[in-house]
Amino acid sequence: MTVTVEIETELGTFVLAVEEDAAPVTAANFLAYVDGGFVREMSAYRIVTHANQPAETVHRIEVIQWGWRPSNSALPAPFPAIAHEPTSKTGLLHQHLTLSMARDAPGTATGGFFICIGEQPELDEGGRRNPDGAGFAAFGRVVAGEDVIAAIFARAEAKEYVARPVQFLAARRLSPTSCA
Repeated sequence: MTVTVEIETELGTFVLAVEEDAAPVTAANFLAYVDGGFVREMSAYRIVTHANQPAETVHRIEVIQWGWRPSNSALPAPFPAIAHEPTSKTGLLHQHLTLSMARDAPGTATGGFFICIGEQPELDEGGRRNPDGAGFAAFGRVVAGEDVIAAIFARAEAKEYVARPVQFLAARRLSPTSCA
């Protein structure tokens, strides 16, 4: 089943299609943040472009990272870490506007998410962005509001972690309204 979720930010609204069947663990985690009202505590705090990554970065990506808090925050995520669902299991690849989980090691993802700008195969399982090769857990995509995503991406700065994060204001399920 695909669940659509509307996300309201200070720059406008976009809609996500969350793939519960393909990535059930990751989708359930994200929907818990939506249903619990935690999105209003989130922001796009990291905007990665080809130009603002460290010079030594070999496998460059472009993403908008957003979520509960940057990793240096003292506030823990409201939900525990989840099992990693690799792209080889879900069949969901890191294409333009894919929604995915931020993580350190596999099994450490909590409340950090990102949206791909352009094709990002280095983020799939077997990709070289992360030395462990496990990739990241894609679980949905942006289906409306691409102009808002572009406006957020346009707020990139000289460094990945932005001084003025884009605030997220609310989120709600559009369909279905409850889990089956």
